[in-house]
Amino acid sequence: MAESVSLQPVDVQIIRALQIAPRASFAVIANVLGLSEAAVSRRYRRLRADGSIRVAGIADPGALGQSRWMVRLRCRPGSVAAIADALAKREDVSWVALGSAGSEITFAVRSWTAEQRDDLLGHRLPRTAAVLDISASAMLRQFLGGRGHYWAALRGTLTHEQEARLGTEGTPFPEMPVVAREPVHLTPADEKMLAVLAADGRAGLVDLAAAAELTSGRAARRLQSLLRRRVVHIDVEISASALGYHARAILWLRVHPSAVKSVGRTLAQQPEIGFAAAVSGPYNIHAVALCRDLDELFEFTSDRLGSLDGLQRMEVSPILKHVKQAGTRLSGDRLVEP
Repeated sequence: MAESVSLQPVDVQIIRALQIAPRASFAVIANVLGLSEAAVSRRYRRLRADGSIRVAGIADPGALGQSRWMVRLRCRPGSVAAIADALAKREDVSWVALGSAGSEITFAVRSWTAEQRDDLLGHRLPRTAAVLDISASAMLRQFLGGRGHYWAALRGTLTHEQEARLGTEGTPFPEMPVVAREPVHLTPADEKMLAVLAADGRAGLVDLAAAAELTSGRAARRLQSLLRRRVVHIDVEISASALGYHARAILWLRVHPSAVKSVGRTLAQQPEIGFAAAVSGPYNIHAVALCRDLDELFEFTSDRLGSLDGLQRMEVSPILKHVKQAGTRLSGDRLVEP
């Protein structure tokens, strides 16, 4: 795949429109942007083909009763690529990145039960000779992530009027327990619909109905129910490098316990932050920063983050290679269709 793709301003407008209304028809988007439907369709397909964006239905593990963990592996030199690739192939692993000069892997994993979690974190990985050290942090509260239009970097791409015509924008996703107290139980039809949406978040009702063996009307109602109960959200995955964000870093923050919520919410509003969550362990906030270059990363972490009230310590680990994000594999910093 090409390492760099030249995006035109209209391409970025289409990406922003999809962030706000990921299942809006090309006709609706074209009307808002003042383009032809054919032009929007053509550009969307090119963006998808070159790996700049991917629209996918992402199931929320917490809504289904699954816990989520952020794991750091310190590995022997020369072994990280193979281990990262093996982790990225697992369906229960949604995010994989290499950092710390190529000696550390950070990944996100979900588990239905303590037995499943312990099998990977307590038995399989520790027995791998190339793994020198492992630390796992439970995700306690998610402030941001998994919902593309809450990455604030593209705000201002469209006018307020244009965004209003596409739908509600700018309302923060309400903070909720990471694991639902009353998990949703999926029906076989739900699972079939989720499988189709995972491959293409813009799949039409006809395709969803056919997969679930339902009428289009019933499929539409089931989809709205899944969205309303936050079992699934339609996410616009973006290749950060395609938009010019070439310096990415994993942030681990230790803040005073009384400041965790305020710092987490502040992070969620920063255009450089793509994900932020409260976690267990010596660092109680984990975040991912996306900046245009290392100088911008330095200015952001030293000036804006360094002055946050309650911050006691911060570790900045530049990402050398992003292997998987939100369940999508990457190749050469481009999203790969499943």
